[in-house]
Amino acid sequence: MEELNILIIGGGGREHAIAWKLSQEKRTGRLYCAPGNAGISRVAQCIQLKVDDVSNIVSWALQNKIDLVIVGPELPLTLGLVDALADVGIRAFGPSKKAAEIEGSKAFAKNLMQKYGIPTAKYAVFTDRESALSFARGMKGPWVVKADGLAAGKGVLICKTIEDTKQAIEEVLTDKSLGDAGKKIVIEEFLEGEELSILAFCDGKTAIPMVPAQDHKQIFDGDQGPNTGGMGAYSPVPLATPALLQEIEQSILRPILQAMEQEGKPYCGVLYPGLMITAEGPKVLEFNARFGDPETQVILPRLQTDLVEIIMAALDKRLTEIQVKWQDQSCITVVMASAGYPGAYQKGLPIRGLERIPPDVLVFHSGTAFREEEFVTAGGRVLSVTALGKDIKEAKAKAYRAVENIHFEGCQYRRDIAHRAN
Repeated sequence: MEELNILIIGGGGREHAIAWKLSQEKRTGRLYCAPGNAGISRVAQCIQLKVDDVSNIVSWALQNKIDLVIVGPELPLTLGLVDALADVGIRAFGPSKKAAEIEGSKAFAKNLMQKYGIPTAKYAVFTDRESALSFARGMKGPWVVKADGLAAGKGVLICKTIEDTKQAIEEVLTDKSLGDAGKKIVIEEFLEGEELSILAFCDGKTAIPMVPAQDHKQIFDGDQGPNTGGMGAYSPVPLATPALLQEIEQSILRPILQAMEQEGKPYCGVLYPGLMITAEGPKVLEFNARFGDPETQVILPRLQTDLVEIIMAALDKRLTEIQVKWQDQSCITVVMASAGYPGAYQKGLPIRGLERIPPDVLVFHSGTAFREEEFVTAGGRVLSVTALGKDIKEAKAKAYRAVENIHFEGCQYRRDIAHRAN
């Protein structure tokens, strides 16, 4: 089979995991990543293009005879990168601009779920402060206030009192603390339960679920402190029984693909519903239109089938013909973050100890650069230290042994990743 020249868009741990997987596959020809990072540069050629620079990405892909583009982050999807590439005959894995609205607008996603009977929290959408506050006062707390648009992981505020809710509404809607993302807000009931991430490969009609994962959003052990982009993840998840996975497929994945098709927005790419497993069954917290981060770092090491084969089958609308195989092993990733994250943090700090990591541990770089012959920090989340094992206990022990060998000033990480699996 012919080799494909592939361009990955993005520069975090998710993109490093994708590049690592593709770099081992027989159909991968030249492999590029834009903008990439210092770790990714070890397996792919990094190209200095911004993820939101649609026209320059398209021009570069044309000039360099790219056969396939894989889009990592949500922003270029909502800007229509996949459509712009299709216009010049380049295949791209990810939803169209219309279909990416499922992540780009929380109001759109909630209204769609309500229309098609897909289980989610009770909610209402607002553009003015008074009616939002009036609705909140009529509900039992806690309250969840969400900015409608993309807010880089900062658009969800969980409020324990009506005073906190009022403040959140004013900050987002009146004070525009999240800019245009907060021109419209969703207020919804707080769902009790355990979170679960189910990512699926989609070709417009068929969804093939990946192995389940669970991430850890809060910065501190015991799920304390502010939310982050994710401080670690593990797979498989004891909570995700075969019966529960079947229910998720029947009540959420299949209906949402049918709904998107009926709305004239057929969905091709990775669809990732963030789920809360409540006493009443699984409910959708939100939809993401791409691979999750850090879930990808524990899902792809378990994938036995070539990723490029799955992607090409999705683009050709023949996912039903492909058998996706997974390793029985467990996988865990621990995110090492900069001091101060998810707030302000320092960059450019030397990272020591990477050369001491055993070959059976994977270190995916999230925010790193290379300066004066050494790796330095360049982001809030710096590294995703990932290990496979015969069970979660073994994978966890291997990952944490590796973490203890890596040092950069002020580094912080959770010591209880996969605590719910113990």
